[in-house]
Amino acid sequence: MRATVLHAPRDVRIEDVPDPVIQQPGDAVVRVVLACICGSDLWPYRGEAERQPGGRIGHEFLGVVEDAGSEVSGIRPGDLVVAPFNWCDGVCDFCAEGLTSSCVNGGFWSVPGSDGGQGEAVRVPFADATLVRLPAEAASDQRLLTALLTLADVLCTGHHATLAAKVRPGVTAAVVGDGAVGLCAVLAAKRLGADRIVILGRHTSRTDLARVFGATDVVAERGDAAVEAVLELTGGEGAHAVIEAVGTEQSMRTAVHVARPGGAIGYVGVPHGSGNGLDMEVMFTRNLTVGGGVCPVRPYISELLPDVLYGDVDPSPVFDLTVDLDHVPDGYRAMDQRTATKTLVTL
Repeated sequence: MRATVLHAPRDVRIEDVPDPVIQQPGDAVVRVVLACICGSDLWPYRGEAERQPGGRIGHEFLGVVEDAGSEVSGIRPGDLVVAPFNWCDGVCDFCAEGLTSSCVNGGFWSVPGSDGGQGEAVRVPFADATLVRLPAEAASDQRLLTALLTLADVLCTGHHATLAAKVRPGVTAAVVGDGAVGLCAVLAAKRLGADRIVILGRHTSRTDLARVFGATDVVAERGDAAVEAVLELTGGEGAHAVIEAVGTEQSMRTAVHVARPGGAIGYVGVPHGSGNGLDMEVMFTRNLTVGGGVCPVRPYISELLPDVLYGDVDPSPVFDLTVDLDHVPDGYRAMDQRTATKTLVTL
């Protein structure tokens, strides 16, 4: 089969790799129908995150079950399924607590020894606990299928951030970052009842989409100027709930300084670069709460799936470029050059 392989910074290739096979009785093999490129894939692509040369890449996919191990009972060949960006056993203490991203037997796609999502098929460990079955009729609705793919990561991650930021009816929420996760955080904040949603971003096409998703205000400045703009919009108080969706020192510092006294910050941007941007004195004197981290996608899929199926939430517009597998390198270049927000991969 063919899959995307990262050889060196800005060197991704589509190559023949071994077909995935059942290795454990709880495994399934999923034939990928849709995959995508994530903003976090850009860090190893750019050489800003270390990755073993010649390794697979990609962690978001949905597809059709092709084969299942002898102990798999919840899904069967022919089922349409979506996979969270990490597999989990569903029975450890962390899974029982809903923190599937910390599963003691879990793992993440595209790490050494696992398959990558940007390929023709993927072996899924603990298939019963990991995969979520989708309605078969969704396969014939491209818009719906595309929206369902966001459940693998970005929609759930945006939701995770809003929960950590304590978004609730009537509050002002600020979203730092206009990438796909930030845009999905706008959707999530709207879904949770935020009265005012400020998006901090400099790309007009993205902030225009944020307005469609529910943003009420746009701040295009960065750094101190962005902080001043948010404070001006909020009468000098700041936002009750702040979502940090970038992962840089500057974005985290901005999040801390636009938060209202007693407010909360939900951070989900994959950290890269030096420092953490946390001003402990500011956090202490203003009674700020900080939470977030790696999203436990699997339980959120079950929570958000009905809203996506019934059209109450439609994140599909975050994909603004579509390529086939052969042209995945073009998708990386487009996202690297910021001419695309998120690339959909069709197989």
